[in-house]
Amino acid sequence: MRDNPETRAAAVAAGDRRALARAITLVESRRAADRQAADRLLSALPQPDPPALRLGLSGTPGVGKSTFIEALGLKLADAGHKVAVLAVDPSSARTGGSILGDKTRMERLARHPRAFIRPSPAAGELGGVARRTREAIRLVEAAGHDIVLVETVGVGQSETLVSEMTDVFVLLLAPAGGDELQGVKRGIMEIADLILVNRADGAMQAQASATRADYASALRLMRPRPGDPEGFPAALCVSATTGTGLDAAWQAVADLARARSDSGALAERRAAQDLHWFRQEFERMLRDHVHANPALAPVAARLEAQVGAGQRSPTAAAAELLRAVTGD
Repeated sequence: MRDNPETRAAAVAAGDRRALARAITLVESRRAADRQAADRLLSALPQPDPPALRLGLSGTPGVGKSTFIEALGLKLADAGHKVAVLAVDPSSARTGGSILGDKTRMERLARHPRAFIRPSPAAGELGGVARRTREAIRLVEAAGHDIVLVETVGVGQSETLVSEMTDVFVLLLAPAGGDELQGVKRGIMEIADLILVNRADGAMQAQASATRADYASALRLMRPRPGDPEGFPAALCVSATTGTGLDAAWQAVADLARARSDSGALAERRAAQDLHWFRQEFERMLRDHVHANPALAPVAARLEAQVGAGQRSPTAAAAELLRAVTGD
């Protein structure tokens, strides 16, 4: 099956969980031979009809993303959906492997027969989104999962990356006030479709409600997105531990996705995402080609050293490297 992409793709499409796990391992591999096999596999995959709903979720570490995803995932799986969770973990600086391992933090969901969880190391990728996360999305969709949740590390401006590969982007935040609220970057607010204030229970319920009201006021200052229904972006309260607000949160996600689909905005969004993916992959492949080419790698190393030493301007060095690549 290893050398037959059609057979491998058929096994994935048939819902073979082991074949799916192996396929994701294949697309995550950095070996040149595996890359070629992965490209053939991806080309042989059937397109899901109807398309799956891709939900991105981010938030600061410790806000309860895994607890929320497990609670929501269990609710959706029990309702008959096939749920896939692609959780991008922080990576070890030495080995590149995952540090946390989301399966250990979502034990109940991992055991559900209608759920599939795949932790992947960020491996140094900007924003905590693995380079091959988009391809993993394609694989789990082909395997019949109609809801795909992509959880990011949630550091810096990583939220932009997950929003560029999903249909709806959710930002999970903890109850806060004063300086903590001021610390939420405007850029994050501008790309969030739904802000969920977690831990809205017990002694934190009043503060969570106040925080939600503050975010709702801030969101009203944002320019509405074309094709979105009135009331979005929105801010809601949830409690991942008690389940309070989960139904309303999912209904908001489903309503927004349906409105975007009906208006054509979702198709336009995915087309733009594919175009961005193409351009990003081309740039990365070009860099990989330069550093793997025995004739070009020394030129790139020399120019990088000269730029680092202040002997060449970055623009002039880049132009020289481009001439070396094109032969002009």
